[in-house]
Parts: sequence; structure tokens; C-alpha cells
Amino acid sequence: MLTDTLIEAARALAPETIALRRAIHAEPELGLHCPLTMTKVRDALVDLPLAWRTGPSTTGAVATLTGAKAGENSPRVLLRGDMDALPMDEKTGLEFASTIPGRMHACGHDTHTAMLAGAARVLAERRETLAGTVDFMFQPGEEGHHGARFMLDDGLIDPLPDAAFALHIMPNAKFGVLAGRAGALMAAADQFTITVKGKGGHASMPHDCADPVPAAAAIVSAVQAMVTRRFNAANAVVVTVTRLQAGTAFNVIPDDAILQGTIRTLSPENRTKVHTALAQTATDTARAHGVEADCEIVQGFPVTICDERAVQLGAKVARALSGGDGWHDLPAPIMGAEDFSYLLEKVPGAMFFLGVAPEGDNWSQCCAIHSPRMHVDEAALPRGVAMLAGCALEFIANGFE
Repeated sequence: MLTDTLIEAARALAPETIALRRAIHAEPELGLHCPLTMTKVRDALVDLPLAWRTGPSTTGAVATLTGAKAGENSPRVLLRGDMDALPMDEKTGLEFASTIPGRMHACGHDTHTAMLAGAARVLAERRETLAGTVDFMFQPGEEGHHGARFMLDDGLIDPLPDAAFALHIMPNAKFGVLAGRAGALMAAADQFTITVKGKGGHASMPHDCADPVPAAAAIVSAVQAMVTRRFNAANAVVVTVTRLQAGTAFNVIPDDAILQGTIRTLSPENRTKVHTALAQTATDTARAHGVEADCEIVQGFPVTICDERAVQLGAKVARALSGGDGWHDLPAPIMGAEDFSYLLEKVPGAMFFLGVAPEGDNWSQCCAIHSPRMHVDEAALPRGVAMLAGCALEFIANGFE
């Protein structure tokens, strides 16, 4: 099964995979509704024996391939690709660059969708010998919009699969290398808003006011001390203030100051603990300055936790496709976040990274994801197609050995 024929099949599809990727890249869509992208996918797969399901909350869809040898209790595996872009201008100069100002596929979701479509075709060609079922999850709304959660709530992942796998490209990682790790792979990501409430007045008479600005500045420093002194550095916690807004004029002390930022944690326990600690730190620091503070936290994606058996399966597939150098064990989690975590809360599985830096380049110096100049070496995409298809075939054949 895991022979040269799998990567050969993916390479034979490379023109189609690349064409779909470029078409999606040129017309990026945002959020939970990506109808142009979904139409491109369905048109590309219209000839395949897939059963499609859609829901009311998003334009995402799940396409199901039922193997000819699948029985009532046969394995079921899910492969996922996300579809939405980012609200930013593209500066790559590519001939297929975004045609829509203020939108760009700078996180590689165009490649994820194209590789998933390629995997669907590779597996459909093997339908007659397939003793299981594969769900292909084409998901919008990954960039902070909780698309995976909405698709789960809409019942599109029902029944739940026995395993789930996803790929994410990395433009500043070595060409063609697949990587992953068991346990926490990516962080939980939450947002906070701290509103410091004082009493404004004339800037020349601060003694008649309750100035929220010094309190806000003190809260920024206190939050950093809170992280370093109350949390074990071996289990990373990141709290970053990214926005501080106060005042309207040089001679006016404002009533309020607002701080906003992000919280990143690698365990559910620390996630709960930091929420409590942040609110307490803000409240107590403000009180020490004679003002008040409210802390509002909006929960984002959970921690992305990969099943050890699923990671071992992925490593086996990667090595079979590319040799011993085709797999890399990540030594530590990445503090970015990913809404595939919603699937992994319910189903054992894993996400893997695929290096797409141009072959031969100094990959460590390449632009990272979310850069307006991010480039992808499309020659790596067949390896991603083969990896997704290979994970499905390996799980259906042998499960988690």
C-alpha cells in the first residue's frame, strides 16, 4: 500500500492540484462563508463517487467516500482542509496573486484545500479495494471564526470518525519534510480586554482626577511578572498586551484606558488558571492606583492535542513515502492556535506540518505564514496529497497498531 505508487499518483495529479490552489489563491474569501472556494472544490471533484453534506452555519461541506469493501463496522477516517484567507494585502507579485484588495491566502489554506481535493481523487481511484470510509472535511472559518466547531454543531461530522488527520504547510520549514509531535502541538488562544476606569479631567491638575493611564501602564508590567512568577516555564504561558488605548488630547486625562491582547496556554489547567490570575492582577493593580478595572476574556480555540498513536502512524507514512529524512519530531509545541483542536477533543488524531520552502533555499530565512510575501514551493504539494491519502489508507488497513 505505502509504495511508490501512492506518491506517483499524487505527482500525476500535480497539475490539477496546483491549478486548484492557484484558482483559490486568486479569489480569497474570509470567515465562515467561502462559496467561491467551495464551488471550485466541488467542480474539481464532480466526477467522483462522493456523498456531500452541508449545514446551515457555514459554506463548508463534508464529502464521504465509501469503499467498495466497507462493512457496517469498517473503519472511518476523516481528513480535513481549511479554506478561508486573511484580511491583509498580498505583496508576493505572483501571477496568480489575490485579485481582491485586503484579502490574501497567507496561511496556506489554499494549499490545504487543494491537497485535500487531491487526496480525495487518489483515494477514489482505490475505492474498489477500500475496506473503510473516508470523510473529506472542507472547512471555512479557521482564522478565528471557529469553523470546525460550527460544522460539528451542525452535525456534519456524524457519525464521528475513528481517527482524524490534517496538514498545515510551513513556508519557513525545509522542503518536503513532514513534522509533528504527540501531546500538545499548538496552544489554546484566548482574547482579553481590560478596561481601567478612572475619573478624567485637566492634565495640569491630576490631583483632582483618578488617572487610569498610569494604572494601565502598571498593569502591562504586572501581567508579565504574573506570567513569569506564577507559571512554570516548562509548560509555556504567553500573555501579550497588543493594544493600549487611552485619551483624545494632550491636555486631557481620560476617564478610561483599554488594554487588549492574547493569552496562549498549552494545557486546560493553565488556561483556567491564567484567566483567574489575569483578572485578579488587573483588578488589584488598578485598585493600588485608586481606580478600577474590569477584565473580559473571550475564549478562542482549545489546545491542539495530538494522539500519540496517530503521530506514530503519520511518522510511519511519512518515512514510507520519503525515507528516514522525510519525518521530523518536533521538540516543542508551537504557540499558534488551530481550530482542528475541536475535532481532536472528540476524536483521536493528529495534525502534521509540511515544509514548503523552495528546495535548496535557506528555509530558516523564508517568510513565515501570515507574511504578505509568503511563498510556497508547489513541488511539495504532491507529498502532502500522498501523506493525507496514506494516513487514511494506513488507518483503514491497520488502525492504531
